[in-house]
Parts: sequence; structure tokens; C-alpha cells
Amino acid sequence: MTSPAPTHLRAIATDRPVLAILLMNLAVLIFTSMDGVVKYISEAYGYSTGEIVFVRNLFAFLPLIAYMLVVEKRLNLRTERPWGHVWRGLAGVSAMFCYFLSYQLLPLSDAIALGLSGPIFLTILSVPLLGEKVGWRRWSAVTVGFVGVLIMTRPGSGVFEIAALVPLLASLFYALAMISIRRLAATEQSTTIVFYFTLFATFTSLFTIPLGAIDPSFAWRWPQDWSELGLVILIGFMGGAAQIALTTAFRRASVSVVAPFDYMALVYGFLIGFLLFAERPDRYLIVGGAIVVASGIYIIHREAKLARERRRQESLPSLPVTQ
Repeated sequence: MTSPAPTHLRAIATDRPVLAILLMNLAVLIFTSMDGVVKYISEAYGYSTGEIVFVRNLFAFLPLIAYMLVVEKRLNLRTERPWGHVWRGLAGVSAMFCYFLSYQLLPLSDAIALGLSGPIFLTILSVPLLGEKVGWRRWSAVTVGFVGVLIMTRPGSGVFEIAALVPLLASLFYALAMISIRRLAATEQSTTIVFYFTLFATFTSLFTIPLGAIDPSFAWRWPQDWSELGLVILIGFMGGAAQIALTTAFRRASVSVVAPFDYMALVYGFLIGFLLFAERPDRYLIVGGAIVVASGIYIIHREAKLARERRRQESLPSLPVTQ
């Protein structure tokens, strides 16, 4: 267990909540699209979870290194917190394995719904681990958002089986990974954090190769044609781009502000399904989606108001102390 975050960490880049929310929405949209591709190649081609984690991270180096060279004008790999990156890597890779596995064990909507309990863990853990203060309004927004998720997916009793523990465990690991990102942000650049996580995940996923000799479901396979290879590369490219946006979002606002927008994953999933696969949402999905969007709009309004108040207080001249 790590110690609570120092005071200076809690003050890092917490005055740009709107930018953080926009970046988080972009990350969630790309991740949701990537999840659809992951589920497709798992079912259509039989890729194992370990191999998907490998290609997801190996090809994520393409957008990551390009971003570092073009935007940041340098390949910054210096770190003052190597063990912090190890902790972030362990939590992040564990979450990734569990998320991808849950897409194979459960219907996608059930897996996503259960996986979206991550913001609940994040909000709770941000208090003891980061020392953040979460008011009743944000607690209410998180709760309302989760209610919207339940309305949309209406998970039946069949969801709550042993397999349901997989996305819940993924959510817990995800929360720990995001907490570690927030702590690393005290000394590390966003892209440095993403680079070492991607490197860690690429190498650790290789340890699943011998499992193929024990269980064929763990066996790795080579892409058989260019279209299949293109899908494999696309997973990594999308994952890398989304990871950059996600990490930057958590540097620009507190965990409890950014985390609730994970709920938008279902909203984007429904839109992608309608536009690309002619899937029509029912009234429960529409009502639940409206609740999720409403909770997100309220958080934007609330955080923008608090940011204005902070700037106004900082601009006030200090008064001399009289005896």
C-alpha cells in the first residue's frame, strides 16, 4: 500500500477541468471502438487474451513515439520513479487482462456495465490515497451515473455469477492504475508514463505464450492475411492514442472529476452500434443514456464554476495583517 499523496501533488493542474473532461471523452470513445474490434477478432479469429494484450501494446508504440517526436519534439524516457512505473504497470496490465477476458466470458453490454464500476472505486480510493476532497455533489453525480448504467443494461440475475467477478476485479485494478498515474504525475510527463506502461505490458504479455501448450484457448496465432493484420495493428494504434488522452486527462483534473466520464463508454457504444451495425436502442437504453449524459453535463457545470471561483480568489489582493 502506498502512502497518501503529498500536498503538492493534489495541486497539480487541477484548474482545467473542462479540458480534462473533453480528453477523457475522447479516450473513452476510442477505447470503446477498440473494444468492439477486440471482441470481433477474439470471436472471428480466436485470438487469446494474452496475445491481444501483446498486440494492443506493441502497436501502441506507433502513435506514442510519433506524438513524442512531433508534438513534444523529443523522446523523453527519463524517470525519477522507476518503481512507480512498475506499480502502475502491474495494476494496468492486470486490469487489461481482466477487461479483455470479460468480453469473452460475458455479453459485451454486461461486461462493460460491470466494468464501469471503476469510477466508484476511483472516487473512494482517491480520498485515502490522494487526499482529495469529494463533496456530496460529485458523490451524487457518480451515483446517478451508475444508476443510468444499470437502467441501460438491466443486468439480469444471470450476470451475477463467477464470471461477473472478472470485470469487477478489472475495475479495481483500473482504479489502482489511475491512482498510480495521478501520483506519478508529480514528477513524470504524461507520455513517459504511457511509454513505460506500454513497454511493461508488451513484455509481461509474452509470459502467456507457454500457456498455449496447456490450454489451446491460450495459444497464439499469426495473422493469416492483410485485413487481419490491419485489425491487429488498429487495436494497438487506437489503444496508444486513447492512452495518451486518458493519461493527460488525469493530469489536468482530479480523479473524482474525470472518473465519472467512464460511463460514456456505453453511450458511445450504442452510437457505434447504431451507425455501423444498425442496432436500435430501446427505451431503457435511451433513458439510461440521458441520465448518464445529464450527470456529465452537471459535473462540467459544477467544475467550471469551481474553477472560476478559484481563479477569482487567486486574483484578489492579499490584505495586510493588523494588530
